Amino acid sequence: MERDAILVAGPPGTGKTTLGLEYLVNGASEFGENGVYVTFEQMPDQIYRDAATFGWDLRKLEREKKFKLVCTSPDLLVAGDGEHLLDEIIGQLKPRRIVIDSLSHLAMYIDEKNLRKETYRLLNYLKTKGLTSLSTWESSQIVGQDFTVTEIGVSFLVDCVVVLRLVEIESTMRKALVILKMRGSDHDRALREFHSTSHGIKLSKPFSGFQGVVTGIPRRNR
Repeated sequence: MERDAILVAGPPGTGKTTLGLEYLVNGASEFGENGVYVTFEQMPDQIYRDAATFGWDLRKLEREKKFKLVCTSPDLLVAGDGEHLLDEIIGQLKPRRIVIDSLSHLAMYIDEKNLRKETYRLLNYLKTKGLTSLSTWESSQIVGQDFTVTEIGVSFLVDCVVVLRLVEIESTMRKALVILKMRGSDHDRALREFHSTSHGIKLSKPFSGFQGVVTGIPRRNR
């Protein structure tokens, strides 16, 4: 929903960056909603190249003033009045969507006791600017019943939590997506398989015939 804060959590290689880029490209191309992509870990040329493999021309969207790529350091975004790093971009582009890739990188610059406070401050700032945010979180691929979204309890700060998982089923690595939380919505609770295709993320039918898929240790139903 408008101005919601969405968290997409998952281990490396599950498609978090792809999902974030697709969210912005679709917003700019299909719905007239300009977008900003803030990355802490990848260089611009890599982002442009990776997007092109899905047929997304980010440079064209930038020329049309529908998209802006910001490559920066987490400490510049949150230290002191660091949120003003985005003020000029927001004022010029008038975006409706923003992706932060990734919130987990804030932990490199902020101690754990202040991380939730600074995360809340950043997400609230984006809401006051009228932005719907999608933030990624790189979680470890923990299997078993100790599965958690984040290690420091950030999930309660956001309105929606989407979890991406790698699961091994019958000696094949497959990807699973589940919505754990969506405030104010009776959302789909099915655990669905998804694929990274040449056109972006494609959802498939819910996993059937197995239980315990989200824990990473699926068992066939008896």
